[in-house]
Amino acid sequence: MKNKFFIVMLLLAFGAPALADVIGSVDTEFKLIGPDNKIVIEAFDDPDVAGVTCYISRAKTGGVSGAVGVAEDTSDASLSCHQTGPVNLDPKIKTGDRDGEDVFKKRTSLVFKSMQVVRFYDKNRNTLVYMVYSDRVLKGSPKNSISAVPIQSWR
Repeated sequence: MKNKFFIVMLLLAFGAPALADVIGSVDTEFKLIGPDNKIVIEAFDDPDVAGVTCYISRAKTGGVSGAVGVAEDTSDASLSCHQTGPVNLDPKIKTGDRDGEDVFKKRTSLVFKSMQVVRFYDKNRNTLVYMVYSDRVLKGSPKNSISAVPIQSWR
């Protein structure tokens, strides 16, 4: 039992990094020692839906704890997703999982907190809906943001 707990903690702390491109950032609070607090803008392509790119702006904690990777970022994030090319949906996406499908995840604290993006399919409107939110092992946050991508024919 103790070994299983240790393995889970290692996976949470050092899981696969999120694949996102940093587009830019702005400082929000000066820190005398270490990097400033900031808002970071990142972009990622939906790994299962070619032709959809999402942009996330999120808070990033600076200071000494942020510099050494032990700070906990706030749950504030905004999301904007867009069709950037032709979209051919896999039939399993069209069946629509009511719980959504994880498409992006990033650790926002040393061990217990992460930010993730989940994709839903609205078949009545032929639209992909993406939601970003933060969760913790013990207590999550209701803060969230959504973005809808109506699937349209591409030039």
